[in-house]
Amino acid sequence: MISASTFRLDGRIALVTGSSGGIGFELARGLGQAGATVVLNGRGEAKVMAAAAQLKGEGLNVHVRGFDVTQSQSVKAAVDDIEAQIGAIDILINNAGMQRRAPLEDFREQDWHELMRTNLDSVFMVGQAVARKMIPRKRGKIINICSVQSELGRPNIAPYTASKGAVKMLTKGMAIDWGPHGINVNGLGPGYFATELNAALVADDKFTAWLVGRTPSRRWGNVEDLAGAAVFLASDASNFVNGHILYVDGGVTATL
Repeated sequence: MISASTFRLDGRIALVTGSSGGIGFELARGLGQAGATVVLNGRGEAKVMAAAAQLKGEGLNVHVRGFDVTQSQSVKAAVDDIEAQIGAIDILINNAGMQRRAPLEDFREQDWHELMRTNLDSVFMVGQAVARKMIPRKRGKIINICSVQSELGRPNIAPYTASKGAVKMLTKGMAIDWGPHGINVNGLGPGYFATELNAALVADDKFTAWLVGRTPSRRWGNVEDLAGAAVFLASDASNFVNGHILYVDGGVTATL
């Protein structure tokens, strides 16, 4: 039977990477409001501590682990520490990401590698480290943050599009390999959201007018719009959903 408890996350521990602000912070808040104990992650200590203080002030159960998701040894040590000091990780949201904009012919090689390490390598490294803990337990939920750019391109963001397309396919591969162990791996694909990452676009009146006209819901996304989808994918309500990318985009991917 479906009830409100089907969507509850009480007693579960969730690690959310890149959760000191923006989408990651709101996803962590949503999981916490659904009852999960949330582990925030970020490279900027002051910012992630401030985020934790805010959520604790809202009555949520929050911990902080400030490791670098692009460094494999740091990832493994942090996952071991969380499991030993806080408890078994039931939910992982691979959210850490970045953006670099430039015409492809001018895109610097070092920026390409930094973007790929942050957007793609981290999903592999954190996902693998956590899955190795989940596999013996025969349960777990992994949510990789994709993007409408997992499907669609825009000028001057080809490397970002390449990274998010790869995250989509890595998500499917994870579901294939880890599904037999009781692990659900899905993607959450935000559309255009008014966040720090998109601050320049939000401030561009011409772009905003184009986007609102292009989006069937006729607005920018608010980060709060993502929390329900994340809770669904993290909860028992999605136990037979695996290898799926859930786009929360106001309909952008539905229309030309």
